Amino acid sequence: MRAKFRHFIAVLVVSFSAICSAADEERLELKIWPHGAPGGAVIDAERAEQLAASGTAERIAYVEEPTITLYPAPPEKANGCSVVVCPGGGYHILAWNKEGVEIAEWLNTLGVTAVVLKYRVPRRDDEAPHVAPLQDAQRAIRLIRSKADEWSVDPARIGILGFSAGGHLTVMAGTHWDRPSYENIDAVDDLSCRPDFLAPIYAAYLTDDERPDRLSPLVRVSGETPPVFMAVTLDDARRGVDAALLLIELKKHDVLAELHVYTQGGHGYGLRPSDNPVSSWPARCGEWLAAMGFLNPTGAETDESARK
Repeated sequence: MRAKFRHFIAVLVVSFSAICSAADEERLELKIWPHGAPGGAVIDAERAEQLAASGTAERIAYVEEPTITLYPAPPEKANGCSVVVCPGGGYHILAWNKEGVEIAEWLNTLGVTAVVLKYRVPRRDDEAPHVAPLQDAQRAIRLIRSKADEWSVDPARIGILGFSAGGHLTVMAGTHWDRPSYENIDAVDDLSCRPDFLAPIYAAYLTDDERPDRLSPLVRVSGETPPVFMAVTLDDARRGVDAALLLIELKKHDVLAELHVYTQGGHGYGLRPSDNPVSSWPARCGEWLAAMGFLNPTGAETDESARK
């Protein structure tokens, strides 16, 4: 049974890659800042040129102009849910295909419209590497809400899913939505940047290096934190324990959450197949989204109490 599952996932990944290579040029990609990203530390021109030249389709090494790329759900499957996808890469690079494009194509199979966020890398600030990406994530969520009618998505079912550093960014977006990270620039910024659910996958940086037994002060869980789905492996450094600490904090505040800790699998697997049960996390995530009502077609009745 496990071998059949691995084969199924392998076929999906190959299919996703083929679709992506053929269709990426036709995808709608929008700049998220009409007049350039908010100010802050900049990369000098020579280094920026070197970083840009080193990038590949798999590994984007430099982003100065953040964008979102739209992957609409197939009309026959579309249910109105949408997800911002945040590739990981330590806030140094973006694992674009493995943790971005392939994830968007998988979400499409669930009837979900995916929006892949190309946030700023490399780090502008080693002490707070998430600051510029959080600005990009908050703006991306607001942009989707502003285009809900145009893109046929439900403004009350916009989630965010990320991997590693992108998982950290996902948690930051879900715990800092009440503290906008930049000044409003237009009517889009009058909309909420609160995501309706979070899915941090093998999230990094959740605890303090000096106090690994405690969550970082940046993880500001409250009763208004959106519902959370998490997947991680216990052999992924301390990230399995970090996720458990986050689960405990979510429970303290009565935030609905689901955590899957697999024994092994390491880090950086995305949804690509392996010999480990961790490869089943996309199926578990899809089940959770359905159980929470996020995959209900637009206009269908949803038990809002299930999300609170």
